[in-house]
Amino acid sequence: MTDVRDSKPPAWFRIVAVLGLLWELFGVAIYLMQVGVLPSSGQMSDAERSLMESSPMWVTGLFAIAVFGGALGALGLVLRQGWARPLLILSLVAVILQFGGWLLATDAIRVIGPSVFAMPAVIVAVAILLAWLATVAARRGWLR
Repeated sequence: MTDVRDSKPPAWFRIVAVLGLLWELFGVAIYLMQVGVLPSSGQMSDAERSLMESSPMWVTGLFAIAVFGGALGALGLVLRQGWARPLLILSLVAVILQFGGWLLATDAIRVIGPSVFAMPAVIVAVAILLAWLATVAARRGWLR
């Protein structure tokens, strides 16, 4: 009898996992730019710079958990490791708390306007997709 855990995932799984990893690494780069580790190439208005600087430390901490947990979880998907799922779920929770806190604890809505919801919505949607993919992969035996 074949072990279900040795099931080989379809080719699209590997493609989506690699794209997820690239997405998460982009998030890590954005985080490192925000905290000043990497130089920022974008131009910000004074209001946007003030908004970023006024963000509570706990929101920045959740940002770190979201991006580093997501990057490690996505790497786990690429490597087909079972630890990918809990990390991607942790990342999803951190993303939701981070954006919720950022929107409620800062003047983001006033400074940026209604478009402030667009990018967080996309980021949350991708986090949901990656956590769901890890759950499906675990159930189908694609992860070790």
